[in-house]
Amino acid sequence: MMMGSFPPTADKWAMRFHYPNFQNDMWRIYGRVFFDDADYFRVGDEKRFDPERIRAFMFERGIASCPTVVQAIRETGNASDKNLTVITTVDLDHILPQVPKVQKLFTTGGKATEVLLNLLNEPPTKSKHPKTNQSIDYPYQWHDTEKGHLADQVNDLTLYRLPSTSRAYPLALDKKVAAYKEFFTKVGKL
Repeated sequence: MMMGSFPPTADKWAMRFHYPNFQNDMWRIYGRVFFDDADYFRVGDEKRFDPERIRAFMFERGIASCPTVVQAIRETGNASDKNLTVITTVDLDHILPQVPKVQKLFTTGGKATEVLLNLLNEPPTKSKHPKTNQSIDYPYQWHDTEKGHLADQVNDLTLYRLPSTSRAYPLALDKKVAAYKEFFTKVGKL
């Protein structure tokens, strides 16, 4: 399951789906990784991607997508996570039963990784957070015992941290594509 942080302000949206900003390279990276075509998900010459084509592709490949942040304040009004104040995080007790086959989570940057690690009963210190292109065991312990999960029941997942797809992240597109390609190959999606 792909887990990012929080979308940009609505005025930056080019579609109503995950990674809606046309300036973000997420769907170009997916296009290059899976189809060797950065414009595979683009709608003609328009500055937007086709959310239905993306949904169909992700469903076909068994790739889920979910933000790690449900409610936030963008202090500067731009899409940077640097000035993102998190108000409400994702409720994995609610999300994980909807995707029961998920064994691997992958984040698209540091903020999403930090948010997920802080959901663990014993979050690792910041120095133990995975660096870009690294993984870590993610023993998620259920919190909501009213939904039939035992308080001590653990969902053993693996958390991978991939590079941010933001153009503000200082890594060449080719290197981002290579990192995502290596990940999807490793997890058997490519």
